[in-house]
Amino acid sequence: MHGLGNDFVVLDGVRQPLALTADQLRFLADRNFGVGCDQILLVESPGQSGVDFRYRIFNADGGEVEQCGNGARCFVRFVHEQGLTDKREIRVETKSGIIGPRLEPDGQVTVDMGVPRFAPADIPFVSDSDAIVQPLALASEEVAVSVVSMGNPHAVQVVADVDCAPVAVQGPAIEGHERFPQRVNAGFLQVVDRHSARLRVYERGAGETLACGTGACAAAVVGIRRGLLDSPVRMATRGGILDIAWAGPGQPVFMTGPATTVFTGEIDL
Repeated sequence: MHGLGNDFVVLDGVRQPLALTADQLRFLADRNFGVGCDQILLVESPGQSGVDFRYRIFNADGGEVEQCGNGARCFVRFVHEQGLTDKREIRVETKSGIIGPRLEPDGQVTVDMGVPRFAPADIPFVSDSDAIVQPLALASEEVAVSVVSMGNPHAVQVVADVDCAPVAVQGPAIEGHERFPQRVNAGFLQVVDRHSARLRVYERGAGETLACGTGACAAAVVGIRRGLLDSPVRMATRGGILDIAWAGPGQPVFMTGPATTVFTGEIDL
């Protein structure tokens, strides 16, 4: 499956028990020797009352992460297509909390991504300041980033032109920077007008992807907080368009976009 080119292997852990090792996850994600994907999504029965499913996300390097917005849209389409639910809106348990994806009549999926968090300890980000814009020293230069947690950590910088942004160089340097103890997703945001922007994201454990749902949410929130954007924001990623709405501090972020099934199959591991 994919959400704007951000592609996933989605596994049904409801009707069969699954406990994959890191080596098996890396094999699945390998584009030469496995199936190939940015991330692996595991659908499981819920571990608590009041929710419909448990949603686990593994990066291509085998590490489990807290949240994935494009994956959440694929998740709700998967459980519908597989007959695991007939609800159009479900409650899903993730490593970082409860989300509420909804299948829209036009086939798009809207996800309540929760309330963004900005305190450095919540990212986590090593800083003695809670300023919206913070300096980050790289090997040969200093960049200005804004940090936000969308259930997973993001560092967003504003650039003049995403096509010329040094994503391949700065992305891994920011991702593994010592001030981000759990690493971070590095976003490069270009503001087009008050309601539209362009975005590239170097994802933690995956590299640059065609789209990053939580990255789009984080970038929209950063743009709004910095007075550069107004909600709703139409965010253009390399894979397509996501619509992001945020009413302000203390309010959840809503993301709407497509989710597409490419093929289904079985594999022996």
